[in-house]
Amino acid sequence: MASKDAQQDRPYDIVLFGATGFTGGLTADYLAAHAPAACRWALVGRNKAKLEQVRERLAADHPGCADLPLLVADATDADSLREVAESARVVVTTVGPYLEHGEPLVAACAEAGTDYVDLTGEPEFVDRMYLAHHDRACETGARLVHCCGFDSIPHDLGAQFTRQHLPADAPATVRGVVRSNAAFSGGTFHSALGQMSRGRQMQKASSERRAKEPRPEGGRKVRAQGGRPQRDPVLGYWLLPLPTIDPFVVKRSAAALADYGPAFTYSHYAGFKTLRYALGAVAGMATMMGAIQVPPLREQLKKRVPQGSGPSETKRGRSWFTVEMVGEGGGRRVVTEVAGGDPGYTETAKMLAESALSLAFDPNPVTFGQVTTAVAMGDNLRERLTKSGISFTLVKDEPIR
Repeated sequence: MASKDAQQDRPYDIVLFGATGFTGGLTADYLAAHAPAACRWALVGRNKAKLEQVRERLAADHPGCADLPLLVADATDADSLREVAESARVVVTTVGPYLEHGEPLVAACAEAGTDYVDLTGEPEFVDRMYLAHHDRACETGARLVHCCGFDSIPHDLGAQFTRQHLPADAPATVRGVVRSNAAFSGGTFHSALGQMSRGRQMQKASSERRAKEPRPEGGRKVRAQGGRPQRDPVLGYWLLPLPTIDPFVVKRSAAALADYGPAFTYSHYAGFKTLRYALGAVAGMATMMGAIQVPPLREQLKKRVPQGSGPSETKRGRSWFTVEMVGEGGGRRVVTEVAGGDPGYTETAKMLAESALSLAFDPNPVTFGQVTTAVAMGDNLRERLTKSGISFTLVKDEPIR
């Protein structure tokens, strides 16, 4: 296994792929403003001229970035990716859709013993990376941490936070309910369209992973269930099951960590204040699912929300999200809330950057291979995000009557 002490001698603590894109640029902005002075970081991309433009923009507000190193590498050039991975302690990438562009970089990091974070929400990609690179990452000591944006940090760390407020020795159930007024990011939208059109391949990758993945130790029972449309008796919202990667991530955290208790079940929903809005969401989703299966219509949808673009700072400033969770176990019920600003861009960039900083500098648990944010960083990352303006709040704690 590669030594983490040996990694200290590498030239860079963090390198960022994708800074010339919209979300990548926001991530670079965040690192420029919040990385500690001693942090050695660099920008990576295939076009040096565009990287120079990003550096100039960063240096206008942060003069210390004027000499920020620029590394030229291409997602299709294995040699250049190997050189980058071997030069860094943590590699961050915003370059998606990850199923199309992501694996060579994951492979390079797994081989080099380099920690890796991304913001994918693509279940097939995550499962295929586990099958192909988890074992090698365990051998080299690399931590491969996917889903470090809005997919799935609020849900993963929110469920962990909720579970911590219930009796540890009792079975527990948690349901997460997400609400937001923001639009999807272009990258998230394109990734979602790709995954929705690959149902058979996604199911195959999931089945192969389940066959390989170890079961929770000690006979613990861990489940993620889809649930059914309903009105939440505690929160008062109309709930629709949400088919995202988030419940799978929460389940993997619960399976890996014994402090989730002897039995743990998570369900995941979108919440609506009125039945009319919920029914409208169902109709819209059904229409989009039908269109996705027709290639010309799928391409038209992609053009409506292009990759690499995003809303203005003013519009992002008006956006918000909440993930409210209801946890029950041991005769108690707790309600928690994770809340922040614009989820698809501003807060995702913040979560991604803080994930990288946590891996680079925090005294995290010893772990390796493909792991979740709760397993790799847990409370350390939650504390970082709280300090940066994303709140984790215990709203209610009461006995179940």
